[in-house]
Amino acid sequence: MSCKHSILDNYLHIAMAKTSPHTTDMPPTNTFDQDHLVQKQDSPVKSASSDDETKHGYPTGLSLTLTLTSVTLAYFLFFLDLAVISTATPAITSRFDSLVDVGWYGGAYQLGSAAFQPLSGKIYSQFSIKWSFLVFFFIFEVGSAICGAAQSSPMFIIGRVIAGAGSAGVANGALTTISAVLPTKKQALFMGLNMGMGQLGLATGPIIGGAFTTKVSWRWCFYINLPLGVIVGAFLLFNTIPEQKPKSPPLEILGTAIKSLDLPGFMLICPAVVMFLLGLQFGGNQHAWNSSIVIGLLVGSAVAFGLFLVWEYYQGDEAMVPFAMLRHRVIWSAAMTMFFSLSSVLVADFYIAIYFQAILDDSPLMSGVHMLPITLGLVVFTMVSGALISALGYYLPFLIAGGAISAIGYGLLSTLSPTTSAARWIGYQILYGVASGCTGAAPYIAIQNLVSAEQIPLAMAIIIFWQNIGASTSLIAANAIFSNTLRHELQQRATQIGHTPEVIVAAGVRSIRGLVSGSQLTAVLAAYAKSIDNVMYLGIAVSLAVLVFSPGLGWKDIRKVKDLQAITNYSPNSGDSKSARDEVVLGGK
Repeated sequence: MSCKHSILDNYLHIAMAKTSPHTTDMPPTNTFDQDHLVQKQDSPVKSASSDDETKHGYPTGLSLTLTLTSVTLAYFLFFLDLAVISTATPAITSRFDSLVDVGWYGGAYQLGSAAFQPLSGKIYSQFSIKWSFLVFFFIFEVGSAICGAAQSSPMFIIGRVIAGAGSAGVANGALTTISAVLPTKKQALFMGLNMGMGQLGLATGPIIGGAFTTKVSWRWCFYINLPLGVIVGAFLLFNTIPEQKPKSPPLEILGTAIKSLDLPGFMLICPAVVMFLLGLQFGGNQHAWNSSIVIGLLVGSAVAFGLFLVWEYYQGDEAMVPFAMLRHRVIWSAAMTMFFSLSSVLVADFYIAIYFQAILDDSPLMSGVHMLPITLGLVVFTMVSGALISALGYYLPFLIAGGAISAIGYGLLSTLSPTTSAARWIGYQILYGVASGCTGAAPYIAIQNLVSAEQIPLAMAIIIFWQNIGASTSLIAANAIFSNTLRHELQQRATQIGHTPEVIVAAGVRSIRGLVSGSQLTAVLAAYAKSIDNVMYLGIAVSLAVLVFSPGLGWKDIRKVKDLQAITNYSPNSGDSKSARDEVVLGGK
């Protein structure tokens, strides 16, 4: 053993002994954990990274500003595209006479994103961060252009899938880029800013969508991505993003793509995701839940996913989704927390917009304005919770409070009716917005303080994958609840309404009042209100799920977190520091 390694070993032993007296009694961790998953532990040792920051060659000045601006704007567009459609959906369903497809308008975007998310982590770990990001963003822009030019509901859905596939790399790439261009001690601040911009896109999406739909056309909800995309590309194209590890030339990687990118794993997880979401969409809508098509899709998805897990286990450390990461409590807890957290936000966005446009006869723009209480609560409390987490050091209390308040907020929203006063629906939205603001960034902060910068693409791919699966599943489930309840309620009132449920459903939200009036309209609005109320019960369930999984993130003071990688100069691909990295003991499992 070299003298250098002996000094580092002794230094690391002393540092960890001070923070964890019983470390030596802990059982050994698995090989991948020790050799590849470098955890940032609590330690009073002062980071020795200042010299490394100078040697690393981080961009500064205008180059750094343009890079951070471009990825932050891209992250804003990623979340904007999730929410902008909520207030535009009624106009789109009326244009294409496609109310039965409403779940796909949001779900298709999530389907594309979820299917390609695991692969994005591998791509960023193997190829240039900069060029990988630009390619993913170009795909996102192509999908947006197709949505804007869509002439039918299927064409629109295809555009959403393509945009979602591109967004898989946009979200992961933005977080990976921040880790690459900034030293560890500065990453938390800019990760928070990036998350804030994402929440801003999510919160202002309904207003922007309503404004375009009312004043211009719903198509501009998607065309707007094109000029803003030019800015993102221009800012990033002429700047350099440092790599976290040495990477082989692209042609060499492509020559071994089957192994290096784990393409067999991708060919298993992609159909598993597609079949699962198709089964949920078809069940209770186009086909009965016990039909051979729905059962076949769900069983096929389960088989493909099972084969994927077996393959990933067989691949070991080279897997697209390394099992050692999945087994780590903080990572799977963060994944499940985001699964339900984003589900909660999107269900509220979509169906509160339908409440305002169908029940209160709002224009798309006014429904966005009436959703300002959620918007303000979300944005303000994202900033407030971020500042408080930074000051107090603990993120878990905000997740628990957010999940509890969200469940209460959804419970109150489930009482909405055609006669609910403005004071009530404003107050209910504020309460829910506060809850959403408390839960947005905490899981990402936990992950940032768990893995090294080199492992962020893989870790973030896992988190964002389950986040997207949750969003897709919840929107499709919400649509199934809404559609089935609406048909049932309309059938119960068929003699009073004078039209069959199929006629009312096919008319779309914006065309109700052109079809019925008087007592008929009252009956239809009551059916819509009951259907929306039932969707809010789903919101209660996903909010409570946040309470179940968030404690797994642990009670940890991030103010004391220091990066042991800076002490050991560890790199997963370097063979010269094994003695130092073998001393890293993962806690919190």
